Amino acid sequence: MPRQGDRRHSPRVRLYQRIVAAIDDGTFPLGARLPPEPELATRLSVSRSALREVLILLQEDGVITRRQGAGSTVNQRPPTPGLERLLPVETLLGAGAVRCRRLAVDLEEPTDFSGHHLLMAPAERSRFWETVVEVDGTPACFAHEWAADASVLREMAGPALLDALGPPPATARTAATSAASAEAAPDGAAEDEAGTMLAVFLEAAPGLAFTARSTLGATVLGEERGRAVSRAPETPAVLLTQTVSASGRPLLAAKYVFPGGAPALALTPRH
Repeated sequence: MPRQGDRRHSPRVRLYQRIVAAIDDGTFPLGARLPPEPELATRLSVSRSALREVLILLQEDGVITRRQGAGSTVNQRPPTPGLERLLPVETLLGAGAVRCRRLAVDLEEPTDFSGHHLLMAPAERSRFWETVVEVDGTPACFAHEWAADASVLREMAGPALLDALGPPPATARTAATSAASAEAAPDGAAEDEAGTMLAVFLEAAPGLAFTARSTLGATVLGEERGRAVSRAPETPAVLLTQTVSASGRPLLAAKYVFPGGAPALALTPRH
């Protein structure tokens, strides 16, 4: 049951869920092209700018594919929670020498992504990490990871997980403030760290029965990530979006971006 103040009241989250429901009930069948944006916005009684933002989120989650001049096509029904064997990306990137560089550690107000995937209330705050994972000196993954509010983590996993994550920044930042701080950070400011947030979760809370849902999609590296590794913004990349839950409660949401030329992911089970 939705909690009082749940982020699901956000207009963009509600619009996302309306489109998801229409895909799920067959209004927009698998493989079908969505109506043009002006027509779809009128049909849903929303502005084109709001619709465009939600379509971007749906593309990032792998639900649709958007192509310039060709519109949006339904890829699949939104994934249901699965029973995936969870492994951190640094484990999936092969046997080379792995190094993690932390680019950012923030305490954030709910964004459209973290608010939706972590079911955050407006007053809750998410711990955000941005990490570059390198294999044999080559940037292989950008990890953008959000943890649920500290009160939720404490309730679900006890103090050990919070202690392992370390102290958060003293003040929560908005997405705009975090982006501005990242722009202002000098080159070489990244610090070597032990691993991704998912690796910390799995090590610090081994007793929790984690489940996850994941989607794969195509994207490009973009300006900010491109600057961080001296690659062109238009460099193609694979986007893995993942939500990790325990007892049905989402605790971690992540976007893992693998630029073209990175080591191949080893997705076969390891024993």
